[in-house]
Amino acid sequence: MEPDQQPTDEYTHPVAYDAEGQPLYAHPAVISVPPTAPVQPQVVHQSRPADPARQEVSPEVKLKHDQSRLDYPELNLSEQEYIITAIRRHPIGLFIPVAVGLLLVSLTLTLLFNYDILVQMFSLTGPAADPLVASVPILLFALLISLGTYVAYYVYNNNRFFLTNESVIQVIQPSLFTHDEQTVSLGNIEDASYTQQGIIQQLFNFGSIRLSTEGDETTYRFTYVANPKQHIATLNNAVEAFKNGRPVSASDN
Repeated sequence: MEPDQQPTDEYTHPVAYDAEGQPLYAHPAVISVPPTAPVQPQVVHQSRPADPARQEVSPEVKLKHDQSRLDYPELNLSEQEYIITAIRRHPIGLFIPVAVGLLLVSLTLTLLFNYDILVQMFSLTGPAADPLVASVPILLFALLISLGTYVAYYVYNNNRFFLTNESVIQVIQPSLFTHDEQTVSLGNIEDASYTQQGIIQQLFNFGSIRLSTEGDETTYRFTYVANPKQHIATLNNAVEAFKNGRPVSASDN
C-alpha cells in the first residue's frame, strides 16, 4: 500500500466483535492538538556604555585628518576622516559662459573707444554726443557682464565631489546664494559608474559619474568630471576596502 493511500476497507469492515456480538471497527485515532500560541519575535536590546571607550587615532591618520581640515575647512570631517580624492569639474564646462562674457565685454569696450565714430554715423547731438556722458552706462554694462561671468565661474567651480576614507561628500552650489552638502557612507554605496557620451566627451576625457545607494535607492550624479574612469576605479576600490573591513587609503587605490 502506498504511504498516502488510506486503508478504507479496514474502516468499513469489522475487525472483531465484543462480548455482546457488536462489531468493532479499526478507525484511526483522533489526536487532539492544542492550538499553538503565535511565535513572538525575539527582541534583543543592545546596551551602550554611558562613557564609551575612545578609539585611538594613529599619528598617520591624525596627520592626514589635520591636513584635510586645513585644506578644506568648510567640510565636516569626523575625527579619523581625511580626504583621499577631491574631484573638480572639467574646465570645458566654463567655455560657453566665459566666451560669451568676454565677447560682450570686448564689444562694449570697442564701442566706448570708438564712440566718436558712432556719433558721426548716427549724427548724435546733445548729451548723447558727449563721450564722457556715454561712458557711464557703457562701463556699467561692461561691469555687469564681468560680474555675471564671475558668478558663473564661481558657481561652476564650487560644485565639488570628495572621496574620504569613510564617505563620499558632494558639495552642490546651484546658485550664488544656495549651498547644499550631501554625505553618503561608503558602506551604503551599492553601485558606482561613469558615462561618456559623444565625441566631445571622449576627445576631452570628461563625463558624468553616478552613485546609487542601498535601501532608499537614492542616486547621486556629478557632471563634467575630468577622467571619470580613473575616479570611479578609485571609488570602487575604496568601497570594496571599506565593506571588507580593510583600511581605506590613497595608497590602496
